[in-house]
Amino acid sequence: IRALHSYARVWIPDPEEVWKSAELLKDYKAADSVLHLQLEDGKDLEYKLDPKTKNLPHLRNPDILVGENDLTALSYLHEPAVLHNLKVRFIDSKLIYTYCGIVLVAINPYETLPIYGADIINAYSGQNMGDMDPHIFAVAEEAYKQMARDERNQSIIVSGESGAGKTVSAKYAMRYFATVSGSASEANVEEKVLASNPIMEAIGNAKTTRNDNSSRFGKYIEIGFDKRYHIIGANMRTYLLEKSRVVFQADDERNYHIFYQLCAASRFPELKALKLGSANDFHYTKQGRNPAIDGVDDAKEMSTTRQAFTLLGINESYQMGLFQVLAAILHLGNVEVKDRDADSSIIPPNNGHLLTFCELMGVTYQDMSHWLCHKKLKTTSETYIKPVPKLQAINARDALAKHIYAKLFNWIVDHVNKALHTTVKQHSFIGVLDIYGFETFEINSFEQFCINYANEKLQQQFNMHVFKLEQEEYMKEQIPWTLIDFYDNQPCINLIEAKMGVLDLLDEECKMPKGSDDSWAQKLYNTHLKTCALFEKPRMSNKAFIIQHFADKVEYQCEGFLEKNKDTVNEEQIRVLKASKFDLLVELFQDEEKATSPTGAPTGKRTVLSVKPDKSRQGQASKEHKKTVGLQFRNSLQLLMETLNATTPHYVRCIKPNDYKHAFTFDPKRAVQQLRACGVLETIRISAAGFPSRWTYQEFFSRYRVLMKQKDVLPDKKLTCKNVLEKLVQDPDKYQFGKTKIFFRAGQVAYLEKLRADKLRAACIRIQKTIRCWLARKKYLRMKGAAVTVQRYVRGHQARCLAKFLRRTRAAVVVQKFQRMHVQRSRYRRMQAAALAVQCILRAYMARQRYKALVREHRAVIIQKTVRGWLARQWYKRTLAAVVRLQCCVRRMRARRELKKLKIEARSVEHFKKLNIGMENKIMQLQRRVDEQNKENRLISERLMGLESSHAAEGERLRAELSRLRSAEDDAKSNANRVTTLLEELARLRKELETTRSEKKVIEDWAETYRDEMEQMVAELKEQNGLLKSEKDDLNRLIQEQNLQMTEKMCKAIQEETQQLETDLNEERSRYQNLLTEHLRLEERYDDLKEEITLSMAVPKPGHRRTDSTHSSNESEYTYNSELAESEEGSRGGEDVTRGNLDMSLFLKLQKRVTELEQEKQSLQNELDRREEQFQRARARDDEQHKKARSAELEYESLKRQELESENKKLKHDLGEMRQSLSGSAGATSAAPGSPAYKVLLDQLNASCEELEVRKEEVLILRSQLVSQKEAMQHKQTMTEPVLYVEDVQKMRDAGEITQAYISLKDTNRSPQFLRRPLEVNELVNRLRSPNPDYHRLNEDGELWLVYEGLKETNRLLETQLQAQRRSHENEVEVLRGELQSIKEENNRQQQLLAQNLQLPPEARIEASLQHEITRLTNENLEMLNTDDPKKYREYRLNVLRRMIDLMEQLEKQDRTVRKLKKQLKVFAKKIGELEGGQVENVSPGQTVDEPIRPVNIPRREKDFQGMLEYKKEDELKLVKNLILELKPRGVAVNLIPGLPAYILFMCLRHADYVNDDQKVRTLLTSTINSIKKVLKKRGDDFETVSFWLSNTCRFLHCLKQYSGDEQFMKFNTTKQNDHCLSNFDLAEYRQVLSDLAIQIYQQLIKCMENILQPMIVSGMLEHETIQGVSGVKPTGLRKRTSSIADEGTYTLDSILRQLNSFHSIMCQHGTDPELIKQVVKQQFYIIGAVTLNNLLLRKDMCSWSKGMQIRYNVSQLEEWLRDKNLMNCGAKETLEPLIQAAQLLQVKKKTDEDAEAICSMCNALSTAQIVKVLNLYTPVNEFEERVAVTFIRTIQSRLRDRMESPQLLMDTKMIYPVTFPFNPSSLALETIQIPGSLNLTFLTRV
Repeated sequence: IRALHSYARVWIPDPEEVWKSAELLKDYKAADSVLHLQLEDGKDLEYKLDPKTKNLPHLRNPDILVGENDLTALSYLHEPAVLHNLKVRFIDSKLIYTYCGIVLVAINPYETLPIYGADIINAYSGQNMGDMDPHIFAVAEEAYKQMARDERNQSIIVSGESGAGKTVSAKYAMRYFATVSGSASEANVEEKVLASNPIMEAIGNAKTTRNDNSSRFGKYIEIGFDKRYHIIGANMRTYLLEKSRVVFQADDERNYHIFYQLCAASRFPELKALKLGSANDFHYTKQGRNPAIDGVDDAKEMSTTRQAFTLLGINESYQMGLFQVLAAILHLGNVEVKDRDADSSIIPPNNGHLLTFCELMGVTYQDMSHWLCHKKLKTTSETYIKPVPKLQAINARDALAKHIYAKLFNWIVDHVNKALHTTVKQHSFIGVLDIYGFETFEINSFEQFCINYANEKLQQQFNMHVFKLEQEEYMKEQIPWTLIDFYDNQPCINLIEAKMGVLDLLDEECKMPKGSDDSWAQKLYNTHLKTCALFEKPRMSNKAFIIQHFADKVEYQCEGFLEKNKDTVNEEQIRVLKASKFDLLVELFQDEEKATSPTGAPTGKRTVLSVKPDKSRQGQASKEHKKTVGLQFRNSLQLLMETLNATTPHYVRCIKPNDYKHAFTFDPKRAVQQLRACGVLETIRISAAGFPSRWTYQEFFSRYRVLMKQKDVLPDKKLTCKNVLEKLVQDPDKYQFGKTKIFFRAGQVAYLEKLRADKLRAACIRIQKTIRCWLARKKYLRMKGAAVTVQRYVRGHQARCLAKFLRRTRAAVVVQKFQRMHVQRSRYRRMQAAALAVQCILRAYMARQRYKALVREHRAVIIQKTVRGWLARQWYKRTLAAVVRLQCCVRRMRARRELKKLKIEARSVEHFKKLNIGMENKIMQLQRRVDEQNKENRLISERLMGLESSHAAEGERLRAELSRLRSAEDDAKSNANRVTTLLEELARLRKELETTRSEKKVIEDWAETYRDEMEQMVAELKEQNGLLKSEKDDLNRLIQEQNLQMTEKMCKAIQEETQQLETDLNEERSRYQNLLTEHLRLEERYDDLKEEITLSMAVPKPGHRRTDSTHSSNESEYTYNSELAESEEGSRGGEDVTRGNLDMSLFLKLQKRVTELEQEKQSLQNELDRREEQFQRARARDDEQHKKARSAELEYESLKRQELESENKKLKHDLGEMRQSLSGSAGATSAAPGSPAYKVLLDQLNASCEELEVRKEEVLILRSQLVSQKEAMQHKQTMTEPVLYVEDVQKMRDAGEITQAYISLKDTNRSPQFLRRPLEVNELVNRLRSPNPDYHRLNEDGELWLVYEGLKETNRLLETQLQAQRRSHENEVEVLRGELQSIKEENNRQQQLLAQNLQLPPEARIEASLQHEITRLTNENLEMLNTDDPKKYREYRLNVLRRMIDLMEQLEKQDRTVRKLKKQLKVFAKKIGELEGGQVENVSPGQTVDEPIRPVNIPRREKDFQGMLEYKKEDELKLVKNLILELKPRGVAVNLIPGLPAYILFMCLRHADYVNDDQKVRTLLTSTINSIKKVLKKRGDDFETVSFWLSNTCRFLHCLKQYSGDEQFMKFNTTKQNDHCLSNFDLAEYRQVLSDLAIQIYQQLIKCMENILQPMIVSGMLEHETIQGVSGVKPTGLRKRTSSIADEGTYTLDSILRQLNSFHSIMCQHGTDPELIKQVVKQQFYIIGAVTLNNLLLRKDMCSWSKGMQIRYNVSQLEEWLRDKNLMNCGAKETLEPLIQAAQLLQVKKKTDEDAEAICSMCNALSTAQIVKVLNLYTPVNEFEERVAVTFIRTIQSRLRDRMESPQLLMDTKMIYPVTFPFNPSSLALETIQIPGSLNLTFLTRV
């Protein structure tokens, strides 16, 4: 029943655990005075209610709210809920930070946690405070952001008990500011700020019973920032140093750390003069009897302290002076004072420690020993010296030691502040207050009083701030404001600091000449005991008082209050110290007479003594000495409160979980005490008094959508929430509607959660019912199917068994039948025989007896017969007569009646019918019988006939048998004669057989013997063979095993060595690239410093100009003073630059560091070269394969050459015939018209002309066919296709594909590989025009690539068709009518164009056609920019490719034919000219020639470009400016060939190499490198710019390799490209420089990409709900988290994918190498995975089952993107493996040991710390999920203990994979590159 009826769970007080959880056993009624409860351990309890108040126990929150990041998110806000939530987070989840509204609660784990590294700082930087898990870094980031956003100073107030972790928290906050903000001047200000921590810890921290590093003073550090919010300096204020610790320590405590550090370092040579030893040798350091701290090396800490002093500018001499003073204090404590008498004391002469003290302090021994045992008393008239007893002398000695240490402390703080001070104007600051928390001990004195007074002031400020925030929140949301009652501790503060308060009375008592602690206590009793309720007097003491503080009552002992408040020291002792020769000591006491400023030193504790100077200052000094410690502390505290009130405070409350320093041990009693003392519970109470739970309307709608019906959901979500909430919660006072939020009273969220859980539970039950029904039915069907199958087989088996049984039974029955029959028959026969014998005898006897009886009966019968016959006859006669008479009467009567009837019937027809009825039946029966008999007769006759035929056949058979037998008989008779002969033969054979048998027996005996011998021998041989075989097999097996082992070992060793080499190579590359990055950073700093020097000296220095031909790679790489730099610096000379003064020491250090880095870089480069050589050896096999392929190409070229030679022979043969015909006919008329030679020549010329005309006609026919095909395709395709064509052409033009396609086509079509297997045009057309073209078969010989490469040239033939298509879309009817005319015009124009092109050389023809096509396509592409349909675009590209193939093949054939004919025409024209010249010479002067002289066409010579560009020296700046500095990736560069700037630069470099101008080569390369760097420095945040120059730099590097002349690079070139190799200079060093530059650009690209992706990743991958409705929104507290609903401006997964698409398209458009794109994508995915996983590990709200599903879906979308881009093999997917495993970890079961084993095997990419962190953070979103048990996490840790891995929790998001640049040769011929006019490079000349 209880399982169905769940009662409320409550908290009840408990003396041990403070609060215990219990559950009601039955409902509570108003009249009940007792609650029936059951504890968690199963015990029943009756809890009695208070009869007066009837207060019910606190309700417990739902389990889903337990463990929340913010305590204000709890529905029930009270002390037990807060305590339980903190305990669950601290013990179960190992989380030490928790928000409580505006307060960060930090619990000391007493264990070092890996949550404070630089990776954690980077993860929290820039995040909202509510978006990440609670952390001290989150508070620091919030303060930093508010300072920058609100321009208001901030404060972080860190408080808590000693040992709670205040100092560590403050240290980490300052570390965060130093790391995130950095310094503006790079003067290491942040390092100095952090360096102040070890110094202050050394001189102000000590070991106590509660803490090993307890701060014994309070401090407030102001970290200053400039306008850009960089750290510029800091300032420190300290409060209330515990001076008494210098002279006294309790058991198990220590003095200040600096003393023990000095003693530990006493063996150092520089400290020998201090005469120190072990800490146990000095009174001031051995009183605690435990001078060591576990795990702390004091000597090492001393080194850290000295380094910090050095960093803060305190040089070695000052440090030695400080150590000298500290050592003197230790020696002073060992000075022994003895009694001289009862009222005086004396120090023994030559006291060693006092001598050392005086020597170290530079004072005289006599003065110091005298004034340690005497004091000076002054009266109005005289001054006299009085000895003091031993006790007072010891107290005076200790007071002097404390005073010296306080002075030293103040001096160090002042110098630290000076070191942290800056001259730059401070714009804002963040203060970090590390101050003592509320303290209460068994004995509380003046220190505890001041500490608790400070905490009262801070608590008042805290309460007011919390109250103010609540009020502002309500007013902002326009909620009716009702005054919330909160605790105001102003009465307690008045009791302490008001007039006639505790401090006022204490100061007054200190002024009294005979004031004492007792008199001061009496004054307190008289003044406050009856007037103030907060002041009490202890019952058993008159020297103590009690004050009711805000946290607890504290009893203070009055003893020592006056002395500590006065803080007196012997004035003469101070005078002795002032007379010292020790400069530092004099400096310490030089301000002794000055007044202490409230803003000055930390403690400000001044002596009340005055020196005896002139009287003019005596009054002032005495006045200043009236300032007591209490007054100074009150003034300092007042200044601190003013500072805090002027800033925005942030609170950190440190909690000490136990008093034993046990790691992750939680003591509820101690925790509750501190929670009450630090104000956390007061914050809870203030929040609970109003509306503690707050939801935005969107969050409320998303969370409680399940409670709404469909009709309740309105378009206005705000109205929807109002309507639903009014239905769910009846009391309107329980909630309020604000402008953007809904406010709930305490407990309402729990009520709504209960309603939601009930609704979900009901839905779950229904879903489970349906699913279980479905599962049960599926199981039943499976079981039924299995059962039917089993039954089928079982029944079959049973049937077979039954059949077998039946067969056996039947056989047994048959056997039994016959057996029994035989037995029964035998028995029957015996019995029958016996029976027959018996029957025979018996029947004979019976027959005789019966015969005798028959004889007697016969005789009796005869007698009876006779008698009876007589009697019967007599009776018969009488009866007969009577009967006859009667019958006669009756028959007569009947006959009469019958006769009458017959007469009547005879008259009717019916009578006859009745008579005939019987006859008909009888006739029919007779007829039937006749028929049956006839039938039987027929059957019998048939049977007879059958029997006759069978008898006849049998007779024939028998007759045949008879004849056979007769013949056999004849044979037998003939054989009988042969028998005798055979018998004789048989006898003879028998004799031979006997002889043979005897011989056989002898042979068999011999064979048997031989066989036995042979068998024995064979057995022996077989045995020996078997042994040999076994040995052989063993040896073979052993050899095989050894070979296998050796092979495995070798393979394994080779694999391991390969992996190690690859790992080492990647590490070396990474180190090299990191060093290169550092080198570049230092170099930039060097340049900045250089500019500062130049500006500071105001003398322009010309740049250094190199003149030697041999250059250094590093100098060339990093030379910024080229001519270009000089000109630009000259042009920018008017700019105003303000720089600070140069730190020359830093400059020298940087210069030295640059040199070291260069050396290290060179060594790493050598190592990298060695590694790469090893890999190059492994590629030798690939080179051999390329050589084989090259040899095949050479063979084909030889075949082609043979073909050309045969054609040449043919031409020679024709020429020979012509010569023979010419030589055959002599005379002057041999060459005349009509002669044979002339006829042969004319015939060949006419044939050539005819062939040329035929080719022209074929071209025209083909073009007309293309036009007709185009028209047919226009009718079949949609009207939008031309637009798509133009768009595709535009895109290819933008990518620079058209020009590159044409150039590559020209070279490729002439290569043997292309000429080897040409594809027929018709076949290619048929393939492309098929419905489903097989592109793999189509591209088997690379035709598609050739088509793509030939796109530029074929566009010339498409121009007219595309124009006609564009016109046809304007008006379809007009296009159809005018098509014929346009085709005619087109044909005429093409004929003219063809005729013109035939007369031009190839290069000029191509140039003209290209220019024509570019103009036409540019106009067409502009019209296609509006088409965005990707489907149409793909169809357009396909159609273009199809048509390109048609035209390209025909164009190639035409080109080859034309070139061939032109060559023949040249030859024939030359021959004709010779013949005509000879004919003219033979004509006599008087003769005339009738034929007119034809004009000779002189063709232009084709110019062969060499792929070089020439420029003048003075044009170099213009070249670099136009091509690099002013070239924009968007605009001009988009329309270029990919890598065109690199090609142009290399072509210019080739010309400089060609002319052997080393100066030109050097300056060009230097200017290029420097200009690229300048572009990146100026526009380094633009991804397109960086990508563009990365692509061009890599292409330039590849060109340097490809044309370097090295064999390893030349093997990929064509013959023409090899001819273009550099001939004069080896630019290997510059290749390394360019490689380093490419690495720099790549890293810049990654940083740029990371800056763009970083804001999208967390929102898109984690926060946004890609699958809506899966994740639930949990109740949140004051720190609201980022909503998962995609609002406007919120990044989603689609945003990330769109950005990735943008990156990829830009890099592809710029022609980036595919391998480099893969590396970039891999780095992108690593950043996405690392940032997502890091945020997952730092956000408890993200670790749930549903979020794991969201992450896995998002990762699948990223993988799908990789598949779409064909990048699955780039290694990007593997970088997401940690994130995938983390998502799987969120979804797997986490209960049993099997689950733990599965998790350990699954999560191999996650570290142990990450796995444990995810399990600790796992948070159920709904009640149906379960938390991970602590035992399960321990099991995981134990299983993963042996893993060797890094303890780092977060992934390094700044890690960049080492980049490589694989060689990627270009197939583009340099001589075909055209320079667009848009580049303004007309001064370049093609060579």
